[in-house]
Formats: sequence, C-alpha cells, structure tokens
Amino acid sequence: MASRRMETKPVITCLKTLLIVYSFVFWITGAILLAVGLWGKFMLGPYISLIADNSTNAPYVLIGTGTTIIVFGLFGCFATCRGSPWMLKLYAMFLSLVFLAELVAGISGFVFRHEIKGTFLRTYNEAVQNYNAQDERSLAVDNVQRNLHCCGVLNYTSWFTSVYFPVNGIPPSCCVNISDCNASDLRNATIAPSKVHQQGCYELVTSFIETNMGIIAGVTFGIAFSQLIGMLLACCLSRFITANQYEMV
Repeated sequence: MASRRMETKPVITCLKTLLIVYSFVFWITGAILLAVGLWGKFMLGPYISLIADNSTNAPYVLIGTGTTIIVFGLFGCFATCRGSPWMLKLYAMFLSLVFLAELVAGISGFVFRHEIKGTFLRTYNEAVQNYNAQDERSLAVDNVQRNLHCCGVLNYTSWFTSVYFPVNGIPPSCCVNISDCNASDLRNATIAPSKVHQQGCYELVTSFIETNMGIIAGVTFGIAFSQLIGMLLACCLSRFITANQYEMV
C-alpha cells in the first residue's frame, strides 16, 4: 500500500505541474478573448451595425467569456495547488462548458462569414437610401466611407437616388479631400464625381469583415480545442488524488 502511494506521488506532482502551467495558459487565452471582444466592439462595431438587421451581442459574449475564463483560470491554479478532487472536477466541468460554447461560437462565425455578402448588400443599400447624417446607421456609413476611402454601395452613384441627395448632395465623408469639398459641389451631379472616392464600399467592407471574422473564428477554434487538454489533466489529477487518499485510508 505504501509503495503504491510512493508510485503515484510523482505522477500527481507531474500532473499538478502540467495543470498549473495549463491554467496559466488558459488564463492568457481568457485575456486574448477579452482583447478580441474589445477589439471587435470598437473596431468592427460600425461595420457589424450595418450588416446585422438587429444589433449583435457577439463582442459582449467574447468580453464576458474572456472575463469568466480569467476568473476560472485563477480558480484552476488554486484548485490544483489545494489538490481538492471536487474543485478539480468543477474545473473540468467548466472547461467542458467553455469548449462547447466556443465550438458553437466558432462555427457560427464561419457560417456568418460566408453569408455576409447578401445581407450586407441589402442593409447597406437601405442605410444609404435612408441616410440622414444623424442616426446610428448614418453615422456608421460615414465612418465606413471615411475610414475605407470609398463612396456609396457599388460606387458614388448610389447616392443619387437617396433621400439625402436632393437637398444636401453626396455626404462629405465621401470626399477625397475634405478641404476641397463644398456643399454646392456635392449637390452638383456633374462636379461631385471629381470630388469624391470612385470605389464603392460594398466590396471593401465585405472583404474586410470576412478576413477579420475568419481571424476571430480561427482563434476561437484554437482556444476551444485547447480545453480538451485541461479537461484531461484535471480529470486524471482528480482520479489520482482520490485513489491516493483512498489508499491512505
């Protein structure tokens, strides 16, 4: 009995070391998810608001998941140091839930990535046609045109049929050089084309979001499958500690 305890002790020590290292890496992945969520909120927010018919909670989900992982990463280190079987089982259960959640999120990201063009063409065209320079979607259109140096949906002519053009012309966010754009020029369908960007925003935005959604989904898949390692380590360590405690009795 004593010899068996001596045999399992190095295994327990090795598993503890591996699980502590994993928990630290797990904590780092939580910080990465938190950073990706914040980046998605502030960098992709304007584009997502134009694509989705309703506002999406995806960035908030990533922020919440990242924060939770950070907390449970610390819990995993504590559970490992304490060598508590029930804490380790709870940690393994949490890792399995995170794995499933991230797997679903990653698959959804790839599906959304491939279905993006049709939805965006419709919703962005609606945003341009109903542009008023004041509401959230109009400000998002300005943000897209200013940052990506584009104008309209397919090109600047998209603005000619909008409710905004007859009174105000093409929005200043389309201008190549804002100091060379004035209101009268932007209302003139003959002069305005020489003052604004020629390329439409549709292709630029869909390419931008498809690329970045792929990055987010890829990172999510990578982190999700790493949970399997933690689940295996936590379950094995819990089993060895329980068996060792039973032998001592």
